[in-house]
Amino acid sequence: MSDLRDTNLHRLPDQLRANLRLVFVGTAASTRSAAVGHYYAHPGNRFWRALHETGITPQRYRPDQFAALLALGIGFTDLSKTGVGMDHEIAQGSFDVIGFKAKIETFQPKTIAFTSKKAASLFYSRPTSALALGRQPSTSGCPDVFVLPSPSGAASRHWSLQPWRELADWITKT
Repeated sequence: MSDLRDTNLHRLPDQLRANLRLVFVGTAASTRSAAVGHYYAHPGNRFWRALHETGITPQRYRPDQFAALLALGIGFTDLSKTGVGMDHEIAQGSFDVIGFKAKIETFQPKTIAFTSKKAASLFYSRPTSALALGRQPSTSGCPDVFVLPSPSGAASRHWSLQPWRELADWITKT
């Protein structure tokens, strides 16, 4: 596994373009996602099911179809493009919040959704306990921001579909 962590072969490509309606932001690729090159690829991950169940996507996509979501105005990125594994396994120095903010400034999506409190805490420089799930207060010069519970199977005890539904309602209204 260390070989995977020490190479850039596991890096998931950003799926970004100008004016997307929504960009999902994770912390880093999971071991499974890194191995296959697809976002949210672990079979126990609820991401793809949540997208469809909440109406964010018209059908249930598979992880290997992540690039097709660009046509729906949905993009993907991670705060660490070099780390791989569970959040506690990612080196703090690999998180590139400044680079992420530059991407957001360049591509100007309407909404960003962090797929974990950990990712949002890195962005806001606040502890996870200081963040609520759902839509965040507006910040000047920043798109609308949502914090979602992690869809990872490892985070099952914190799972709720409700913030995902709130996001779905929001992006259909804006």
